[in-house]
Amino acid sequence: MHVRKGDTVVVITGKDKGKRGRVLRILSAKGRLVVERIAMVKRHTKPTQRNPRGGILEKEGTLEASNVALWCGKCSAGRRCRVDIKEGQKKRRVCVKCGSAIESA
Repeated sequence: MHVRKGDTVVVITGKDKGKRGRVLRILSAKGRLVVERIAMVKRHTKPTQRNPRGGILEKEGTLEASNVALWCGKCSAGRRCRVDIKEGQKKRRVCVKCGSAIESA
């Protein structure tokens, strides 16, 4: 998958197009991810001991991984990334357009 937990991403298609958020969880088996404050869904819950009033809760839904792009801080846009390998150093992800490193949170 092209994103990791903690990355900042921008939604490129769908009803939340243009919104930015941080990746909270990755569901790699399904090819989906959960992004902070994006694709909010409502869950109707019964009263329980933990939540005695019950009611309607809002939480993040999942997005298809192909519908998001990594956010490049230097370009201020969603970009693709490539892996840059230099001798004696670790692999690092860099922006395809400007070449700046993309760091995870």
